[in-house]
Amino acid sequence: MTSLPDETKQSSIDALKVAAASGVPSASAVQNAARYLTEPAYEEFAPRVVELVEAGEFQKIDDLFWEVIPFGTGGRRGKMGEFGTATINPRTVAESAHGLAVHAVKSNGQPGKAVVAHDTRNRSREFAELTATTLAAHGFEVFLFDSHRTTPELSFAVRHLGCDVGVMITASHNPPADNGFKAYWSTGGQVLAPHDKGIIDEVLAAEGIPALDLDTATADGKVKIVGKEIDEAYLLEVGKQTLSPARDVVGIYSPLHGAGETNCYETIVRLGFSGVEIFEPHREPDGNFPGVPKQYPNPENTAVYDPLTDRAKEIDADLLLASDPDADRVGVCVKNAAGEYVPLTGNQVGSLALDHVLRHRAKAGTLSSEHFAVTTLVTTPLFSAVANAHEIRCIDDLLVGFKYIAEAMDANGPDRFVFGSEESLGYLAGEYARDKDAAVGVLYTLEHAAELKAQGKTLFDRLDELYCEHGYHLEGQKNVFFEGSEGKAKIDKLMTLLRENPPLDLGRTVVSRVRDYETHEVRKIPGGRQIEELPSPSGDLLVFESQISPIEFKIAVRPSGTEPKIKFYFFGHAEVAGPDRLDKMKELVHDRYDDLLQALDRWIESQFEEDDS
Repeated sequence: MTSLPDETKQSSIDALKVAAASGVPSASAVQNAARYLTEPAYEEFAPRVVELVEAGEFQKIDDLFWEVIPFGTGGRRGKMGEFGTATINPRTVAESAHGLAVHAVKSNGQPGKAVVAHDTRNRSREFAELTATTLAAHGFEVFLFDSHRTTPELSFAVRHLGCDVGVMITASHNPPADNGFKAYWSTGGQVLAPHDKGIIDEVLAAEGIPALDLDTATADGKVKIVGKEIDEAYLLEVGKQTLSPARDVVGIYSPLHGAGETNCYETIVRLGFSGVEIFEPHREPDGNFPGVPKQYPNPENTAVYDPLTDRAKEIDADLLLASDPDADRVGVCVKNAAGEYVPLTGNQVGSLALDHVLRHRAKAGTLSSEHFAVTTLVTTPLFSAVANAHEIRCIDDLLVGFKYIAEAMDANGPDRFVFGSEESLGYLAGEYARDKDAAVGVLYTLEHAAELKAQGKTLFDRLDELYCEHGYHLEGQKNVFFEGSEGKAKIDKLMTLLRENPPLDLGRTVVSRVRDYETHEVRKIPGGRQIEELPSPSGDLLVFESQISPIEFKIAVRPSGTEPKIKFYFFGHAEVAGPDRLDKMKELVHDRYDDLLQALDRWIESQFEEDDS
């Protein structure tokens, strides 16, 4: 390859700096693009960067280089591209695998074993093979799945095969344009500090990356293709989590064109839920997700269930289920008294599943005060209330990310772990994995629904019983998206404003204090005076508190670690003085919640009015 003249490269860097003075590209994009023009490791991309500069494609350059994709709550994730530090492409995937390999060797003293899996997304197989051969080139013995599999099976495989590291190529529930790289450590959990920083440091230091041809690596035994034998061992462990023989329930399950048939539907079939069928129009693995409304395969998005409803009415289904493309999360819709299919939130599904698990384990005599459940700071307090009612511990002060639930499992004894849940539709039981598993969510939801059906009840009825016992809990979310480098600046601005000059009230909700997990303090509002220390955990998370009898509200705020957005979580609670008062308390809490949402929209809009003008 002929190298570009240094003066050509410097001329492009100068042009980028001049353009940046007008706002596009961002300073970070100029810095990252300059690396592609000056460092030998990126020599092959330099002509393309120069071409974009000479064409005046400065917004394109900003899109490709505005950041170095970080390791967030779910690994590295972003839009796919041909090259650039801000997109998922062959270079960033190879860098990620290289960084993981180098850090693992430094940590362990030698190369070990690795396992690689991928979901059904576009280019996922390509990136999985590239990851496998890069790890093999570093001396690792690599196991590569023969086709698409799920994230929980990858987590299981790390442990089952005795691997030092694992990689899952997926962007979870993101749109078709995205993909990602999830890195796992020997525990089967996603990498945590200090490994996440160690890996990204090696990514940034990457120059030449060793490579192997897949066919050669396979022939030489450096990459071993695996599949059915791991599937069988994994599905056996999922099946061991069953708690009830109840199977009489009618339902429809959709994999949303993802990998969920390999875990969720296999579990449905193997454990005898004969009344539950797979939704054929969503069955074919397809990274474009053609049958999903707006091609957005997120089971939290209630529109994904719309295509299922006609068939559901034909068979008089009791409930609908859908998993995301890597099948670590599952959503649920339940038929109500009017025959409509109404979604449950992840908070509700998790609380119901915990209730199901604890009642059965208490009855079986396999529950003690030493057992524990685990959840996060942005998951419903109802989960903790259910755990406390059964007199088991509930670890509920964790940051967002199932990797922290996995860490708590190991720190407190996996043999005493009962159930883990997070609000974004993630659930786990058993000791076989260290990441959430949609198959477990499917299993417990169907078992519980079948038991209730035999009693003439639904999951809604049981949820109301829990509300009467523990108070009415209402949770909600608001995601505010800001794309690119300009969007990152807006997210940073909002977090700074909320930390330094928060609103004193949001409609009828008066904010009284804030828990700041970055500065580790609880502050009074107004005034910002620290009133107590907040020892742990540590992260960019704010929790605002308000109480006006008889309704209490909390608002948690954090920037997403995997998507260009800031997330607001709402938690309303009111005591219920008996079943006859439940509907009234629901009405009061929902009214306050609607008022709070409208007020927050107005406050966010007001922060950018001057910028827009």
